[in-house]
Amino acid sequence: MSINSQNVVDYPNNNTIFMVWNFKEGVAVNDAFNRLCALISNLNNSANTRFPHAKASVVLGIGFDTWHLLKLPQPLPKEFERFKPIIGTKHTAVATKGDLHMHIRSDAYSFCIDAASAITETLAEAAVSVEEIHGFRYWDSRSILGFVDGTENPHGADREYFGIIGDEDPYYKGGSYLFVQKYIHNIQAWRSLPVSEQEKVIGRSKTDDIEMPDDVKPSNAHSALANVGDDLKIVRDNMPFGNISTNDMGTYFIAYASSFNTVKKMLTNMFIGSPEGNYDRILDFSTAKTGTLFFVPTFEMLDSFGK
Repeated sequence: MSINSQNVVDYPNNNTIFMVWNFKEGVAVNDAFNRLCALISNLNNSANTRFPHAKASVVLGIGFDTWHLLKLPQPLPKEFERFKPIIGTKHTAVATKGDLHMHIRSDAYSFCIDAASAITETLAEAAVSVEEIHGFRYWDSRSILGFVDGTENPHGADREYFGIIGDEDPYYKGGSYLFVQKYIHNIQAWRSLPVSEQEKVIGRSKTDDIEMPDDVKPSNAHSALANVGDDLKIVRDNMPFGNISTNDMGTYFIAYASSFNTVKKMLTNMFIGSPEGNYDRILDFSTAKTGTLFFVPTFEMLDSFGK
């Protein structure tokens, strides 16, 4: 029998809306969740028919505590857990509550708006939206800091290998671990750095996105610590977002992975350091405001939940 994964391995597009919802206390939530699962399948089927060239899709992730609240299948995916803060000597990868995560994307922004509206109508009585981030493509896939984001992403068949669970967890084959963090950047401090210093923070050239040689790259550069080996990859779909007039600019970090342990290793390198204390210098300009792990079921599982 074929397994239909949600669209976790597509490449970043022009427009994205990220939504995090938490269920209200003392409210019956199962009916709203069932209707949401049916809606997600419907939105994706409709997008494939109506906008075949717009790369339109909606991905639903479910939080660890929510999995228990809704009495979803046991045992859980092998690496599914409640994310715990990673505390370094100076910076912390915080842990925040999230029951449901929606990743809405399309080259046609109108689809994103309509999908977010339909989700809101379905969940409004049972849940509260705690994050709604409207991401956008910035030039040639650059973060708002001005450097290309996602150069180390896997390509081709490797995207599925690193982004989707395989035979190592047969019951959840085709699913994916989804980890998200909302970062706010200190843009003024960043822009006060000369470009040559910015490049040392990232470990790549700013204009043409060429990685520094290992004997030149600082050991605390972002590319030195966030990349943990060619055999340990994730599928990133980061997007910049923000409010220009308030200088509230950031990056929504989103990782799909066949193994959450890979994500934890990356975060440990960044926040605690490798060796300990040699933390990722990008954190001096970027503050993690959220941090949540979700699980992305297959469409077959969503259909069973929707019934």
